[in-house]
Amino acid sequence: MAKSQRWRVCSEPRCPEYTQHGKCDQHRRAAEQRRGSARQRGYDGEHELRFRKPVLQRDPTCVCTDEDHGHGSPCGQPSRHADHHPQDRRALVQAGLDPNDPQYGRGLCGPCHSSHTAHEQPGGWHR
Repeated sequence: MAKSQRWRVCSEPRCPEYTQHGKCDQHRRAAEQRRGSARQRGYDGEHELRFRKPVLQRDPTCVCTDEDHGHGSPCGQPSRHADHHPQDRRALVQAGLDPNDPQYGRGLCGPCHSSHTAHEQPGGWHR
């Protein structure tokens, strides 16, 4: 039996709409448009070849630590995401560094990547 979801007010200030997620459909679409596509954010073919692939080859299992996510270190689950660390992609670009250099990445499993993103980027994916 599936767990029933609770309805709550949209997380966008002053929006009276109810949703089962953080934002109502209208505000979720607007947030996605502001965020831009993956390509617009710099995640293109060069990123795939120069960053993601080498990071996941170097870190085939999740390298997060107890400090990062509250579990034994390292996690050890199969890596699925090449995460920019310790600085995020935006900070690397602002510092004039190459965000596609694998030295600025680490391999993370899905749950650890989601936890890291939620912690480091308050408001989650749909800000």
